[in-house]
Amino acid sequence: MNVVRLRSAGGELEAAFAPDAGLVGCSLTHRGEELLAQRQGLEEYARSGATFGIPFLHPWANRLAGFAYGVGGQEVALDRDSGLLRIEEHGLPIHGLAPHALRWQAEERGDALRAHAELDRERLEAFPYPHRLEVEVTLADDALTLRTTLIPTGAIPVPVAFGYHPYFVLPGAPRAEWEVELPVDRQLVLDENMIPTGEHEAPEFRRGALSDRSLDNAYVMPERARPFTVTGGGRTLGVEFLDGYTYAQAFAPAEKELICFEPMTAPANALISHEGLRLAPPGESFSAAFRITVDG
Repeated sequence: MNVVRLRSAGGELEAAFAPDAGLVGCSLTHRGEELLAQRQGLEEYARSGATFGIPFLHPWANRLAGFAYGVGGQEVALDRDSGLLRIEEHGLPIHGLAPHALRWQAEERGDALRAHAELDRERLEAFPYPHRLEVEVTLADDALTLRTTLIPTGAIPVPVAFGYHPYFVLPGAPRAEWEVELPVDRQLVLDENMIPTGEHEAPEFRRGALSDRSLDNAYVMPERARPFTVTGGGRTLGVEFLDGYTYAQAFAPAEKELICFEPMTAPANALISHEGLRLAPPGESFSAAFRITVDG
């Protein structure tokens, strides 16, 4: 499998992305230590979509509440048996249309990567909004920046609901000692299927030791967003929401040594609820960027 490897100018950070497996970020090392949870690894991600590293979630992030949606005059019924769908434990489609199987054309130049992809016929049947995707990754000694641009290629606007799901680990520190900061004021109320109800509430947890706490919460990003951070083992990892990402998810299951800060361009289920959903009109583009910072 083709893996593109990047190295920062000073050699502090190295990253790897797999264009043949959805352009997943499969490694990010700082001074030789891996910062991404490897879980079941690249081969399994390419085979089944079992998430790890930094997967791209497209054309929707996280869950839909059902198997039909309508946006911009298009009514879509998803095929439950389609190989493009991943059905999670609540029986709902999650993480888009097999983004792990989306093939990208990529080129790298040492500390940067540019890639592009377009939807094939099968994907367009399930998401009938023609568009091109472009990704630019740049690596510095203290950060990885990832910008994604969606460009409509047809005559209809394209709903924007993609996101990313970076899985972090902190070498040298047990999970219970990881110090977390979530700089948010509004948390989305979720129903029993983890679908937003449309209501908001104040977050119960914003900062402190992760301890045995389990997180799977969704947030509205404030206008002046500060980084989500996790600190331990002499390092602080952060996710900065640079532009375009208006929602976020924090995920840290109690039994796993990992934590995720997920940039999202719309909340879960936006293709059905239309809550927070934006459209990219023909002739224009939509761009969103986030940065993973490493302070150690």
